[in-house]
Amino acid sequence: MTTSPSIATSGEPGTTVQPSTPGADAPAATRGRTTIADGVVEKIAGLAAREVPGVHTLGGGFARTLGAVRERVPGARSSVTRGVKVEVGERQTAVDLDIVVEYGVPITAVAGEVRENVIAAVERMTGLEVVEVNIAVVDVRLPDDDDLVESEVRVH
Repeated sequence: MTTSPSIATSGEPGTTVQPSTPGADAPAATRGRTTIADGVVEKIAGLAAREVPGVHTLGGGFARTLGAVRERVPGARSSVTRGVKVEVGERQTAVDLDIVVEYGVPITAVAGEVRENVIAAVERMTGLEVVEVNIAVVDVRLPDDDDLVESEVRVH
């Protein structure tokens, strides 16, 4: 008869009891395992980054153009994770963001605020430790960019 090393049996040799293994007397919240998908962390990070004043949008040029076209399709949802990439481990995560900032804002200050907001949101909501938030400023939104984008996206 073979036994699992984490289950106690009545005196069988070679069987050990792991003191950290939760049993019936452990709180319900500690019984079992919680896994958080990459997509969940991407959504949290994307929303947190967009909350920062001075951030126009996330994602590179082609992704933004494709996203703008997709958003105009009736019933389509905007992609919260565009411009966000994460690596999620058991206890830690790393986040990479591609952002577009508004013209005239101090880029390093905006990047710092994005880092703080993303770290706070991800750690609060997931319990994961955020080891790094890498930010690539891929574009600056100029005041007259709205007219240009709208004319490019308009279907003729």
